[in-house]
Amino acid sequence: MIRSLAAALVALVFWAGGVLAQEAPNYALWDSVASRAEKSVDEADDTNAVFERLRARIVSFRAEFLAARDSGSERIATLKAQIEALGPVPEGTAEPADVTARRSALMTQLRALTAPQQVADAAFQRADGLVSQIDQILRARETRRLLSLGPSPLNPVHWPAALEDLSRIFKDIGNETRGWRDAAQRADLRENLPLVLGLLLVAGLLLARGQRWTRAVSLHLRRLGGSGVGVSRFVVSLFRIILPLAGIYALAAALRATGLAGVRINPLLDAVPLWGAVLLGSGWLAERLFPRDDDDPLIALTPDHQSEARSYILILAVLVVLQEAVTLLLSFDSTAPATAVVVSLPITAFLGAVLFRSGQILRLDGAGAGAARLLWTLGGAAMAVALIAPVMTAIGYAEAANALLYPAIYSLGLFGLILVLQRFLADLYGMATRQGPEARDTLIPVLLGFGLALAGAPVLALAWGARLVDLADIWSRFLQGFQIGGTRISPGDFLTFAIIFVAGYMLTRLVQGTLRSNVLPKTRIDLGGQNAIVSGLGYVGIILAALIAVTGAGIDLTSLALVAGALSVGIGFGLQNIVSNFVSGIILLIERPISEGDWIEVGGQQGYVRDISVRSTRIETFERTDVIIPNADLVSGTVTNYTRGNTIGRLIVNIGVAYGTDTRRVDAILHEIAAAQPMVLADPPPSVLFNAFGADALEFQIRLILRDVNYILSVKNDINHAIAARFAAEGIEVPFAQRDIWLRNPEALKTGQ
Repeated sequence: MIRSLAAALVALVFWAGGVLAQEAPNYALWDSVASRAEKSVDEADDTNAVFERLRARIVSFRAEFLAARDSGSERIATLKAQIEALGPVPEGTAEPADVTARRSALMTQLRALTAPQQVADAAFQRADGLVSQIDQILRARETRRLLSLGPSPLNPVHWPAALEDLSRIFKDIGNETRGWRDAAQRADLRENLPLVLGLLLVAGLLLARGQRWTRAVSLHLRRLGGSGVGVSRFVVSLFRIILPLAGIYALAAALRATGLAGVRINPLLDAVPLWGAVLLGSGWLAERLFPRDDDDPLIALTPDHQSEARSYILILAVLVVLQEAVTLLLSFDSTAPATAVVVSLPITAFLGAVLFRSGQILRLDGAGAGAARLLWTLGGAAMAVALIAPVMTAIGYAEAANALLYPAIYSLGLFGLILVLQRFLADLYGMATRQGPEARDTLIPVLLGFGLALAGAPVLALAWGARLVDLADIWSRFLQGFQIGGTRISPGDFLTFAIIFVAGYMLTRLVQGTLRSNVLPKTRIDLGGQNAIVSGLGYVGIILAALIAVTGAGIDLTSLALVAGALSVGIGFGLQNIVSNFVSGIILLIERPISEGDWIEVGGQQGYVRDISVRSTRIETFERTDVIIPNADLVSGTVTNYTRGNTIGRLIVNIGVAYGTDTRRVDAILHEIAAAQPMVLADPPPSVLFNAFGADALEFQIRLILRDVNYILSVKNDINHAIAARFAAEGIEVPFAQRDIWLRNPEALKTGQ
């Protein structure tokens, strides 16, 4: 299964990256192939290999039909636009001859271009239907294979035949190693002896010292520290796979160079590097997931469980490789049907035991929320698979058990690999931004991890039995896009739209920044007007970027008229407040009743306008708190703007003096104090008003016009301090409220003792 999965991945990469030359479809050949396929589908008696080859041919034809169906779309769209420009055919009146001739010529060209598309579309539908029918046959056969009841490995009747088959296979392999007795082969061995010895020396050195060298370098990098230590240690850790794997390749090449290997040993030597890569990669993955010397492990387990988990990953890898070796050995000769299940039962039982214990560890240390909850779930699933698979094998459903057990192991390995790669990308991002390990908790690494999970989805599908052709079909349908009305939208259209829109958005932001920092400050436009111009330009730029992107991507919005009508109804009922606020925001930017930096009062809240967005306006109060007000309230409600147009404002200061004070003297003193304030305008001059005869004092008012109302509190503070000091110097009393208390029966206080 490992080799088939690796081959499928390689084929998928080459298939996705390959570019096939498109030619005109050969419809005569297609009719022959389609007739042959329809006959095979009706009879359903061909082998799976025949159906797979037939399906591959049909898929290649289907791709040609798809390309032919989409060819000439631009020219057809142009012709349709020209015909629409001529207008509808008039009813009851004669159309001008030149217009009729032009319409006829355009219609003739349109029919000539659409005819091949219609033929290609019909052929595409036929091919697509045949592919679906073949897939149904293959899936039905695969289902029957998995659910078929085979021989039980617990039946002692099958044991002697299994032992006999194994002994015969090993005997045949042993017979191949006796070739050294032949004089010619011994001569070849002596001739290749220097090469063999050199390869053995390299293999021994790399296998014995490779991992030790890598571990020493990793520890040295850990002592050095730095923001890029995680990236450096990851790169160095890869040599724990590369160096020993190179040694395994050298060892296999040395054994092959001896000339002693035969038809059975050579396949084993070819598989040894792959098995070595699995074992070394599993060991590397175990060290990355459950490190011995890392303060921030990927999966937080107790120290005892960390060591135990590392051991179980290696044991699982050894058992999987052992099963692959058994499968390869049994493929050399014809064996009894029960031999494979008898030999595989101990391996399956050990795999189940190890997987069950691994699931227990994940559940013990994974209880909680977030990632810990995911580990708890994975642990439970692993325990369930570990219990079910051996039982199914013992009953006789070995195929179904293998289809459940090994994909579960591969899935856990893929999950661990995604965690390791996500940590590496996070460390790489931290090194690039100089944030170090703190970058692991930022948004970008999380998005990178999500991308890795998406990239691993095809691998996971292959592990669980999906065919490469299934993934190819999914990718092909993805590239075809989807149909909306008369418009087909493909991923290429989305990519074109995204590129044009992002370019337009960035250009808009660049122009906004240039205006805000270089152009507008040199004009006489006030700050609020500058902000309104910049904001309005941003809205216009984004709308234009979206329209240009839609046009550049070739998306026909006329087919979306019905959808737009339905959305307008939804906006009218469910989104009316949002639309109202949006329109109000546009009105605020155009009329500018308020601007950024204005001091306003609305709904009992006072503060400075800090930001006017498309939906709401942010006001910063004097308590340094932000109040978010919907734009509709500012347009339809009552708003007091203290600094609209200018910052001039009036201040009124109330003061009271005791009865009997010379009012003219008080008036003169207050005039002097008001005139002495630098923030008070001389024209109009400040005024003092003898306002009223109060209950406790003679009440005066100082009325002043300030050149900047934003300083109203500080000016009032200075005036009050000046009044207090001057009244104290002049002996003028500032009264306070006094009350006399009369008791009707004061004798009650004495008797109540």
